[in-house]
Amino acid sequence: MNSLTVRMARWSALHPWRAIIGWLVFVALCLAVGSAVGLNSAKTADYRVGEAGRAEAMAAEGNLERRSTEQVLISARSDAGLDRGAAEVSARAAARDLTVRMERLPEVAGVADPLLSEDSRILMVEVALKGEERDAKDKVDALLAQTEAVRKANPELLLEETGSPSISKGVDQQRGDDLALSEAITLPVTLITLLIVFGSVTMAGVPLLLALSSIAAAVGLSMVVSHLSPDTGVGTNIILMIGLAVGVDYTLFYLKREREERARSGGRLSSEALVELAAATSGRAVVVSGLAVVVSTATLFLASDVIFTSLATGTIVVVLVAVLSSLTVLPALLVKLGKRGERRESRRAARGKRPRRVRGEGGGRVWTALLRPATRNPMATLCLAVVALLALAAPLAGLKITEMSRDTHSREIPAMQVYDRLNEAFPERRVTHDVVVRAEAGRSGEVRAALEELAERADADPLFTGESRIRTSDDRRTSVLALKVPHLGNSDEAYDSLDHLRDDYVPATVGRIDAAETGVSGDVARYADYPAHQNGKLPLVLGALLLVTFAMTVYAFRSVVLGLLGVVLNLLSAAAALGMLVLVFQNGWAEGLLNFESTGSIGSRVPLFLFVILFGLSMDYQVFVVSRIREGVLAGVPTRQAVLDGIRTSAGVVTSAAVVMMTVFVSFVFLHIIEMKQIGFVLATAVLLDAFIIRIMILPAAMLLLGEASWWPSRGARPRPTADRREDEATTKSPVPDVR
Repeated sequence: MNSLTVRMARWSALHPWRAIIGWLVFVALCLAVGSAVGLNSAKTADYRVGEAGRAEAMAAEGNLERRSTEQVLISARSDAGLDRGAAEVSARAAARDLTVRMERLPEVAGVADPLLSEDSRILMVEVALKGEERDAKDKVDALLAQTEAVRKANPELLLEETGSPSISKGVDQQRGDDLALSEAITLPVTLITLLIVFGSVTMAGVPLLLALSSIAAAVGLSMVVSHLSPDTGVGTNIILMIGLAVGVDYTLFYLKREREERARSGGRLSSEALVELAAATSGRAVVVSGLAVVVSTATLFLASDVIFTSLATGTIVVVLVAVLSSLTVLPALLVKLGKRGERRESRRAARGKRPRRVRGEGGGRVWTALLRPATRNPMATLCLAVVALLALAAPLAGLKITEMSRDTHSREIPAMQVYDRLNEAFPERRVTHDVVVRAEAGRSGEVRAALEELAERADADPLFTGESRIRTSDDRRTSVLALKVPHLGNSDEAYDSLDHLRDDYVPATVGRIDAAETGVSGDVARYADYPAHQNGKLPLVLGALLLVTFAMTVYAFRSVVLGLLGVVLNLLSAAAALGMLVLVFQNGWAEGLLNFESTGSIGSRVPLFLFVILFGLSMDYQVFVVSRIREGVLAGVPTRQAVLDGIRTSAGVVTSAAVVMMTVFVSFVFLHIIEMKQIGFVLATAVLLDAFIIRIMILPAAMLLLGEASWWPSRGARPRPTADRREDEATTKSPVPDVR
C-alpha cells in the first residue's frame, strides 16, 4: 500500500484542490508552450524510402527535383454557344492572361506553354511551384485566386484547377470535416455508455472530461516533440483516436473500482481510503496498461518510416498524459465527488430517507450466463472459439498490400473531379517516370547518349507514350530522363512499365556506365517501393512486438504461461480482424454499406498499425481482468473460482470500455480516406473480438484448463496458508484507516 501509485493518490486525495488546479495549469501550459514553438512538419526528404527515395535524393542534390505542379483546364461552357474555332481562340486568350498573372506570383517557378487536347476542346496550362513539395499545398491559394480572376473575366469559359497541391489541400479540408463528424458521433455515444455504467451524469462526465483534457495537453506536447520527430499531419488524428479510447478506459477502470469498494464498505471507509484502495489495484493496472501501450507502440520506430514514427510519437504522448491524469487529478475529483455524495446522504438520513444504493461489482445474471459455456465445457468452448477465429483469419491467405495512391482519394473533392477530366483529356500525361543518373562530370556525354538510347527503347514499348525529356545539372554530374506513361498510377500497366525500366532498360543502357549511380523515381516508383520497404521491416517490428508483449505480461503477473497465452490471443484476434478486413475492403463485401469503392487491396500501413496498436490496447483488458483474478488467488481463493469471479466482476467495465473504444474506431469508418476507413474498421473489429470472444470465452476456458499452472513459475500467486488468510483478507478489504 505504499507504492508510487498509492502515494500519488494519497497526496491528491489529501490536497484535492491543489491537484485539480495543478492539472488545469499543466494542460494550459502544454497548449501554450506548444503554440509558442509551433508544429515542425516533415519535409519531402523525410518520406524517401527505397530506390525511389535514393533517386529523388540524387536529383535534389543536382537541383533537378520534380516541381509540384498545378494544371488549369480551359474549355468553353456548354451553354456559351461558341463553335470550336471561337472557343479555342477565347481559350488561348484566357491562357495568355493566366500565364501573365501566374508568372507574377512569387510562389511560381514557371509556366509551360498551353497544351491542346487531342479533340481540341480543352486547353491545359501547367504551372510549376517553387520550394518544398510538402509545402506546396500552403501556396496553392494564390494560384486558385488567379484562376478564379481569369474565369470571372471570361464568363463564356470554364476554368478548373487541379494538381498535387490543390488535391492535398482538398484532402486536408475533407479530413478536417470528417474528424468533426467523427467527434459528433463519438462523444454522445461515449457519454450515453458511461451514463449506463454509472447511472449518474456527474460520474459519467468525469472520464470524458479527463480524456478531453488529456487530448488537449497531448496536442500541445506533440508540437514540442515534433521538433525532435517531425509531424506528418497524422499526429493530431491519432491523438484524438487513441486519446479518447485510452483516456476513457483508464479513468473507467479506476472509477469503477472506487465505486465497487464504496459499495462493499457500506460507508465504513472514507473517500480518501477508497481512493487509496482503487490506486492500489486499478491504479497499478492503469500504469501497467499504459506502459504496455507505450512499449508496444515504440516498436513502430523500428519501421524507419516517418509516418509510423509520427503515429508512434502521438500515441505515446497521449497515453502517458492519460496515465498521468488517472494518477493525479482523478483521485482528487473522486474525493470531492465522494464527499459531496456523503453530505447528500447525511441530509437524506436526517430526513429519515433510506440511503441510495451505490452501484458496486458487476457479475450479475448476464455475465454468469455468458460465462456458462466456458465454465461447463472449457475444452469445447476453447476449441470452437479458436476455430471460429481461425476461420475469420482464413481470407488472409489472399491479402494484397499496396500503397494507397492519389487515385484512391474521394471524388467529392473538387480537385479530384478535375483530375479525372485531366486524365481523360490528356491520357499521355497520366504518369511520369524519372530515370536519375549520377556520374563524373566528364562522363556527361556518355550518360546523355545512354539516356537517349533508353528513351528510344521506351518509345518502342506500348507501355510508354514516346514523350521524353532529358535535364542535366549545372555541374554536369546528374541527369534526369522523364518518361511519360498513358496509364493511371495505380494500374497494372503503370507498374509493368516501372518493371520494364528497372529490370531491362536501365541495366542495358545507363547501367553499363562504370561508377554511375542510377535509380528510377516518380509516383509509381513510390507506390511500389513503400510497401516493399514495409514488408521488409514487418518481421523486425512484429518480432520486437511479440517480445515486448510477452515481457510486459510476465512482468505484470510473474507468469511465463500467461505471457505466452497473451501473445497467442493477440495474434488470434489480430489475424481474425485482418481476415475480416480482407473480406470487406479488398473483396468489396460492404462497398455500398460503408460507402467506398474497393481498390482490391489493403493499405500498406494498415496491418502493421493494427498489430502494434491492438497488442498495446488489448493489454488494457488483459491486465485489468487477470489482475482481478490474481487478487483472488493471492487472497487464497482457488484458481478456478478466482477466474470465474474475476472475469464476472470485471466483465461489465471491460465491455463498457470496449464499447467506448469501438465507438471511437467505428467513427473513422465514416471518413472518406480509404486507408483511415480500413484502420477504423480493423481496430473496431479487433477490439470487438478481443472483448467478447477472447476475454469472455477463450481466456477463461484456457485458464480453467490450465488451473494452477497458469501462474508458472511464480510462487506468489499460490494460496497462502490458512492461518494467514483471514488477516490477509482483512488487510485487502481495509488497507488504510478511516480518516474521516
